Amino acid sequence: MIVVLKHGTSPDRQEQLIHWLKNLGLQIHVSKGESYTVLGLVGDTSRVDMDLVGSLDIVDAVKRVSEPFKCCNRKFHPEDTVVEVGDVKIGGGHFAMIAGPCSVESEEQIVAVAKAVKASGADLLRGGAFKPRTSPYDFAGLKAEGLELLKIARAETGLPFVTELMNIMDLDLFEDVDVIQVGARNMQNFDLLRELGKVDKPILLKRGLANTLKELLMSAEYIMASGNEQVMLCERGIRTFSDYTRNTLDLSAVPMLRELSHLPIIVDPSHATGIARLVPPMALAATAAGADGLIIEVHNDPIHALCDGAQSLRPEEYDKLAAKVRSIRGVVA
Repeated sequence: MIVVLKHGTSPDRQEQLIHWLKNLGLQIHVSKGESYTVLGLVGDTSRVDMDLVGSLDIVDAVKRVSEPFKCCNRKFHPEDTVVEVGDVKIGGGHFAMIAGPCSVESEEQIVAVAKAVKASGADLLRGGAFKPRTSPYDFAGLKAEGLELLKIARAETGLPFVTELMNIMDLDLFEDVDVIQVGARNMQNFDLLRELGKVDKPILLKRGLANTLKELLMSAEYIMASGNEQVMLCERGIRTFSDYTRNTLDLSAVPMLRELSHLPIIVDPSHATGIARLVPPMALAATAAGADGLIIEVHNDPIHALCDGAQSLRPEEYDKLAAKVRSIRGVVA
């Protein structure tokens, strides 16, 4: 349920109403715009007398929200959420380029790539220290050592970094991580999502390869309902009957999520296609579709990469793509 307050409602009157609603056992999320204030009511709203609330002189409208996701619903929060990572803003008209290797392999490799993508205008560095792999025999990351190497790359370049957390047991190791990524395979790891709701860090939540948009938003709801509102949604391709690409990039998800939710939307064309030459056209298409950012895999030696070299751009290829993305942003922003 949402309660829209009239413009000019005094803070005292607003707090009186919020206090009364909280006494009914509800959580209240306040969203303030230039000309409105929306109170989002979460919990058992059946005990709320809509007619009584609607009759108050400070209330403009009372509406029930039929969707099961509440906190991430645009009806609760009409204006775009802007997630801040240091000096970098994402969402609400702010576009972020996130780039780096699939896996951190060595200090030389991650620092070299970090310097290259920063020179091309990247805002954040990506790099996997803990890697979920389909085969138990594949390289699964340097783990804690990989996190330390990412910190070295950050110190060398000033770029905040994004890296994936796979297990709640490793959460203490991520204390100095800038953005925690929840991978596609963990999108419905609800215990993990609840714990991330208690963390004061931005979360990049990737859509599962066989999950609907509603399921993605419900996973975001787990994080937000536990207290962390710094959530970014990531479309990274879904499993279909296509046999020429790794996954199918669902670009229709971008405008649809924009309509349903106020959270920033990031697109990952690298995992979606699995083929380096397809990454640039899909990245440009995602930018034109209105994404708030791109996360792209870049490796200085893709042929010898320990993970996903086939979908990684070389630094010079990324540089050309970044320039084209800026041109597209000049048209659609």
